[in-house]
Amino acid sequence: MTDAKPCKKPWKATVLTLYEDMFPGPLGQSLAGQGLKDGIWSLETVDIRGFASDKHRSVDDTPFGGGPGMVMRADVVDAAIGSQMAENKGFPLIYLSPRGRPLTQKRVRELVSGPGLILLSGRFEGVDERVLEARNVEEVSLGDFVLSGGEIAAMALIDACVRLLPGVMGSKDSGAEESFEKGLLEYPHYTRPREWQGHEVPEVLLSGDHGKIKAWRRAEAERITKQRRPDLMAGSVREED
Repeated sequence: MTDAKPCKKPWKATVLTLYEDMFPGPLGQSLAGQGLKDGIWSLETVDIRGFASDKHRSVDDTPFGGGPGMVMRADVVDAAIGSQMAENKGFPLIYLSPRGRPLTQKRVRELVSGPGLILLSGRFEGVDERVLEARNVEEVSLGDFVLSGGEIAAMALIDACVRLLPGVMGSKDSGAEESFEKGLLEYPHYTRPREWQGHEVPEVLLSGDHGKIKAWRRAEAERITKQRRPDLMAGSVREED
């Protein structure tokens, strides 16, 4: 009898949050939800408030130096983080923050290539800086805007990762030509009806000439990227002939 091969663990997302009931939320639907049901990935939520030491389960306090709002306490957040480090060794620890580095598709691919990640969802005015420095937390931003908390941003990041896991999308080529995959925004798409409210489908897409279609799509991707995101053009990668 041969030894059984070890079962590969699913990619895992752990979210430290004050609002566990927000999850899985949208992550329980569509492709991500089916992948979760099929065991391709797993989701764990950890209640940060459970690591508060006082009878009121306080997780925040007024900021030193004055100012509006409250700040999440370093001792409480650190205890929540510490509870996950042993079980999830090697997992990137990410704090969703508008002051973080912008999330890119390149970083998403890096994250999904590992065993999983730990996400810290902040609230109030943010988290005490000392715990972020002590734990060497990576700060990530979804854009130049502010949300009420990190949970929605965490869901977006997880979804971006999960959809790249083998078996989640129907075809391994489904994401190959999406926005950012080649440093360009995606080309336009068309389907039936062929004519709609006086607007026709571009004739080249009906030609059956795959070479011409490929060239048209590339040209359209470049046009749209130059128009809407010229910052991406410098790093675009030319397809090989």
